[in-house]
Amino acid sequence: MLKKTRKIRKVRPVAQVCLFCEGKTAPDVLDTGSLSRFLSERGKILSRERSGLCSKHQRALTRTVKRARHLALLPFVVRA
Repeated sequence: MLKKTRKIRKVRPVAQVCLFCEGKTAPDVLDTGSLSRFLSERGKILSRERSGLCSKHQRALTRTVKRARHLALLPFVVRA
C-alpha cells in the first residue's frame, strides 16, 4: 500500500476584523497607499481570506482598485 502524505502549507497571519468596518470608512480611489496594501507584489487584488475584509468592502475595494488603475494611479501589471 502507498502512504498518503499531506502537504504542509505555510500559515500567514490574516486580519480577523474588516479594516474599513473598524474605521467606519470606505476605500478611496485617491488613497493609493492604503489600496496598495491590498495588492500582491505582482499587482493582483488579494482575496477576502487574505485581506480580511468583509464581502461588502471587498467588492468596494475591487471597484476602487479598478478605477484607480484606469486613472493611472495604480499599475495594471508590476514587472519583476
